[in-house]
Amino acid sequence: MARNILMSSLENASFNILIQILFRCITFIINAWVIRNVGHEILGIMNVRLLLLESTILFLSREPFNRACLGRTDGFGWSHLINQIWLSVPISSLLSIVFVYIWLNWLPLGNPEHAYQYTFGCWSVAFSCVLELCSANLALVAQHFCFIKLKIVLDTLHIFVRTLLFLSIIIYDRSLALIAFSIAQVGSIFVVVLSYYIFFYWYVKNKPLYAKGALKSQLIPDAVLHKLYENMDDFQFTSIQEFLPKYLGSISTTFNKKLSTLTFSFAKQGFVKQLLTEGEKYVMSMSPVMTFSEQATYDVVNNLGSLAARFVFRPIEDSSYFYFTQMVSRDLPLHKQDQNKIQESCAVLSNVCKTVSSIGLIVLVFGQSYSHTLLLLYGGEAFVAGGLPVQLLRSHCLAIVLLAINGVTECYSFATMTSSQLNSYNYLMVIFSVSFLVLSYCLTYIFGPIGFIISNCINMFARIMHSIHFIRNKYKDTEYKPLNGLLVGKIFLSTLFIAGFVCKISEIRLFPSFILLHILVGGIMLLCVLIAWGYENRELVVKMHRKIMNKEEKLSVD
Repeated sequence: MARNILMSSLENASFNILIQILFRCITFIINAWVIRNVGHEILGIMNVRLLLLESTILFLSREPFNRACLGRTDGFGWSHLINQIWLSVPISSLLSIVFVYIWLNWLPLGNPEHAYQYTFGCWSVAFSCVLELCSANLALVAQHFCFIKLKIVLDTLHIFVRTLLFLSIIIYDRSLALIAFSIAQVGSIFVVVLSYYIFFYWYVKNKPLYAKGALKSQLIPDAVLHKLYENMDDFQFTSIQEFLPKYLGSISTTFNKKLSTLTFSFAKQGFVKQLLTEGEKYVMSMSPVMTFSEQATYDVVNNLGSLAARFVFRPIEDSSYFYFTQMVSRDLPLHKQDQNKIQESCAVLSNVCKTVSSIGLIVLVFGQSYSHTLLLLYGGEAFVAGGLPVQLLRSHCLAIVLLAINGVTECYSFATMTSSQLNSYNYLMVIFSVSFLVLSYCLTYIFGPIGFIISNCINMFARIMHSIHFIRNKYKDTEYKPLNGLLVGKIFLSTLFIAGFVCKISEIRLFPSFILLHILVGGIMLLCVLIAWGYENRELVVKMHRKIMNKEEKLSVD
């Protein structure tokens, strides 16, 4: 296979970052409009309660299969992979029934005025999850064969349809906000699933024509067709029916035992990881810690504080996980694997660690001086009154540093652990999960909503220590030290410290009377910090520039 896994991963990360920026910008604009025109309570139900239901169903039913099937497919046939990932559909259906019952009967709603719309929303979200997993097979094939631009187009289409449906209904009648949210959820997912099947039906049907040189299209340029079909000799599908599950004579031949074991390991791990990821929302939903209005405020601040995580860290983690699963075998010690791949993957891990930890430190330093500015521009004076949103956002900046480091180190660990190591880690994750929930509940009563952030920091620090221990053990018999990437340079740190001091003085002297000047000072200081980082890491910058230029030259030749 001639496809460049590293370049595909980098391209996927780059496009995902752009899509995340687009999606979050639209979401923030809609949320700001909802806060001013519909109310905090509706926003809390949508963004905390209903999206938590979606996250719970999808993560528990999709994540284990994705992580297991995205690994190297040397020992598995595509029939096994397709059969395995289709199991996510009945599992999601069962989970949907269970969790919708819990959401409707166990979790308090508060205002009975929204009961009907809330019930409709729960069932709609559950149905959209099951519907989305009907295209999990095609999404897997698309990622494996590096159909990067297909994913980008469909993600953009999803955002467009969802936004259009939601705004069309809510502008017509603001009292139907939850109905609008539900219809937009189902409608956008249906369009994406249908588009996946239409594309692969067209692709499989026309592949033989391309091989004969007889494929012509008035809508698609020849250069694009060439890009779609080049280096696809290992694309084995000849009919759309081959993407559907198939019985191979017996249960043992229909499902690969090793693949099933790996999936089960990720499933056990996924349950506790979901508690860690969305723990504060579970605590909010299951206990009277905060009202829906307060939950909406916390959610808005949390989303603003998670901009770097959503825009940058998560796409990098997803692409890095795919890259490491292709480059490093789970079941062989490093000295028995291809050393060129090990050396490259080690360099990539080190550079990614350096990059995300630097971004996290920048967010931490500048967040102390510009949290109030950001919240004032976003929500207005009434939103920041009392000071709690500002305290939350400043505290969240510390969590972002830990989130950045934990995301990459844990991503590498999950991509290279054996099934037995994953099983062992599951027990540790149970301890993390229970500790996190207990800490969240206790610290919230002591410190208020900031207790959620403190408990997050404690848990992420514990997970970082475990991942660092695993990576050090993996490389202890080699000359490679990928974790050195976590040590950022002295010039960068010194410049960052000076920039933080200048920005804090600017906030004291200029904000809020001269807010534009305060923002300008921050922009200049940020530019100085980036220049210092680029100078100290000039070899990495030059290398990335060359890779991008080579990619562009190749595309222009094609």
